[in-house]
Amino acid sequence: MLEPKYGDVSVTLDGNVATLEIHRPPHNFFDFVLIRDLANAFEALDNETECRALMLCSDGKSFCAGANFANRDAQSGEAPARSGENPLYVEGVRLFRCKKPVVAAIQGPAIGGGLGLALVADFRVATADARFAANFVKIGIHPGFGLTYTLPRLIGVQRSSLMFLTGRRIEGKEALAWGLCDQLVDSQDLRDAALTLAEEIAEGAPLALLSTRATIRQGLADAVKLQTDHEFKEQSWLFKTEDHREGVKAVTERRPGKFICK
Repeated sequence: MLEPKYGDVSVTLDGNVATLEIHRPPHNFFDFVLIRDLANAFEALDNETECRALMLCSDGKSFCAGANFANRDAQSGEAPARSGENPLYVEGVRLFRCKKPVVAAIQGPAIGGGLGLALVADFRVATADARFAANFVKIGIHPGFGLTYTLPRLIGVQRSSLMFLTGRRIEGKEALAWGLCDQLVDSQDLRDAALTLAEEIAEGAPLALLSTRATIRQGLADAVKLQTDHEFKEQSWLFKTEDHREGVKAVTERRPGKFICK
């Protein structure tokens, strides 16, 4: 049964398009609970016959600024790892198993795992002030959320390597040229443009739509599962390093990190 709210995620179904909005302004930092609630909403919409496409958006300055490493103690709902799996990534893989097309509306930063969340979607509509970054090396850890699989699949190995190894932020116009987003619009038009694209998709024959998408994304969720298992293994030991602690501090203080390879 479809609920109007899944934790900090609101859901509205208008015609054949569902709008899911994340409510953790201003930066919409994620944790295990948010990704679990979002996955629950996705699965509920998979079971709604009237729903043919999803539009994912966020309330605030950022689409999703990733995990709040600078205030990890304040994050709620963290689940303990088990059997070499990160429960956060288990929930993330559930998002990739969603059967229906997703259009994401991207304003401001989509950083780290927030970029990973943006890449769950089939399409991204963004504003000129959108910023995409896989800044993991800046905080001394390995990329996560399946990005080492999904990002090269989207923009190629070379450009992905540039993003991963520099932590560089890619802004709206360059993101459009790279294929990181599919459409660039003014800020005031973002929701409408994303919704219009979702509605255009929803006009297709629903069974053919599901069948075609399943073929295009065949094996994607399983590949992300394998990749997140590896990413978590690498992250687990890097989280314990002094360089990670320095990286978080440096990013918080808006300065280059002073890393010591320890």
